[in-house]
Amino acid sequence: MKIDLTETNSSKINAAMVQARRDIGTPAIGMVLTLVIVTDEENAYDALKSANDASHEHPSRIVVVIKRVSRSPRSRRDARLDAEVRVGADSGTGETVVLRLHGELVDHAQSVVLPLLLPDAPVVVWWPDGAPSDLAGDPLGALGQRRITDTYSCEDPIGTLAKRAAAYAPGDTDLSWTRITPWRSMLAAALDQQRVSVVSAVVEGEDENPSCELLAMWLADRLGVPVQRTLSSGPGLTAVRLETKDGAIVLDRADGALATLCMPGQPDRAVALKRRDTAELLAEELRRLDPDNTYEASLKFGVTRLGPSGAPAPAAAPEPAPAEAEAAEAAAPKPAPKPAKKATAK
Repeated sequence: MKIDLTETNSSKINAAMVQARRDIGTPAIGMVLTLVIVTDEENAYDALKSANDASHEHPSRIVVVIKRVSRSPRSRRDARLDAEVRVGADSGTGETVVLRLHGELVDHAQSVVLPLLLPDAPVVVWWPDGAPSDLAGDPLGALGQRRITDTYSCEDPIGTLAKRAAAYAPGDTDLSWTRITPWRSMLAAALDQQRVSVVSAVVEGEDENPSCELLAMWLADRLGVPVQRTLSSGPGLTAVRLETKDGAIVLDRADGALATLCMPGQPDRAVALKRRDTAELLAEELRRLDPDNTYEASLKFGVTRLGPSGAPAPAAAPEPAPAEAEAAEAAAPKPAPKPAKKATAK
């Protein structure tokens, strides 16, 4: 069931949801959390579809906040709220409210969302794209116990990781981190079997992929060894190589679906390591609502500390400009002339 509300308010939206549940014969729906999605019109459909798929595992009230761009000074002054209520088969296993904010209301989205939150239930805020630098300091982000972003969708993913580390607050997480959960599990299981010390590591993946950087920072932080980041054509993360005294442990995934695990003294084995869609990643993040300390430690390790030596390379001194070079040469002390040799009679 879908109900369209134009120029409405939060009270009317709540009343519409109650009436819709009665009309379909389900006055009480067991929902475990409120998922607030902050997005735009371009990404709203894909984000809502992923949230509906994830709701089969986590029944929730989904509140989609779409901030409409005002194109004229008059429309920027006029505040208007349009809403769409979806209950039943149109909203997964919970209920969905799509909010479209116009004018000055765009800057006060939290005042619209707050009355729509489920009472006594945790709140998760998700930015599929365009997340603020300070998630916990954002008015909508302050409503949530968990705040989910996706650094992969940013224009500068590697630079964004540094900003996330500087503004980290307990409850922040990233779908780029969630993507490497199977890799971390497989590598940890391999080290449990070998019982050897790792002396160095190499993480291979496509350029500008924050999942590769996060995995490299996790290895460097947990193992305390130099980790080198190398590039490949992808897709995504392609290989990890752990050097030990007994040989190399290699987890290689060239096609994005099936990986090969190679360990010293054991035959090579094929392991399923397919790339997961957004709905699976979101469902995994909704399973835990406590702070992820491992993600925090890996994020704060720092991208600049990755490299062949495990530390940032020293910056080369810049070459002086021609004019500066001439001035420096003129100011430099001249060597004293050598004394002339005395002539001797033969």
